[in-house]
Amino acid sequence: MSHDDFNFEPVRGLPEALPEDEYILWQGSPDPGRLAREALGIRWVAGYFLLLVIWRVGVSAAEYPFGIALAHGLPFVVAGLIACGIIYAIAYVQARSAVYTLTNKRVAMRIGAALTMTLNLPYTWIGNATADVKPSGHGTIAFELIGQDRLSYLMTWPHVRPWKIARTQPALRCIPDAAKVAKLFAEAAETRVAQPQVIRTPQSGHDAVAAE
Repeated sequence: MSHDDFNFEPVRGLPEALPEDEYILWQGSPDPGRLAREALGIRWVAGYFLLLVIWRVGVSAAEYPFGIALAHGLPFVVAGLIACGIIYAIAYVQARSAVYTLTNKRVAMRIGAALTMTLNLPYTWIGNATADVKPSGHGTIAFELIGQDRLSYLMTWPHVRPWKIARTQPALRCIPDAAKVAKLFAEAAETRVAQPQVIRTPQSGHDAVAAE
């Protein structure tokens, strides 16, 4: 029997139902393999253990036959496989628990494996966005926020732009068709920001309408 850990959500990836004037443009999640490589550095870990294997076999080959020297490197191979397996498992859980959503009004990010939270980023909060698109089509779209409280880098990692710690930039990490998603975001954000927002402010005991 299949089981959905997030079956309490009224809309997948969102903590509550959308208002009548809001609709979903796109939803997606990170690619686990690319998240393991780009965010968790699985290639660096694999390379580190490969160097250990080469070093151990080289040292042993000076005193033992080559077959025995290869056997001496085997524990490092096993340790490397275990380490890479753990890293991929973390990336898989992070990718499975994350849902990125673009609506006509905001970017919503349901993130976190052990501690789940949802970031709601109205387009009016986003001052700039950068897209890093790889030749495969996968990529990361990061958002520079304006006029808002700072987000915790550790709480939102790995769904952030790398090394932007002082001013954390939430990001759609390692998503497929990143160029297409970036275009959808740009069009929706431009449309939303261009719309005037009407607020009511009291003046002399009467409601007056002001447009921003």
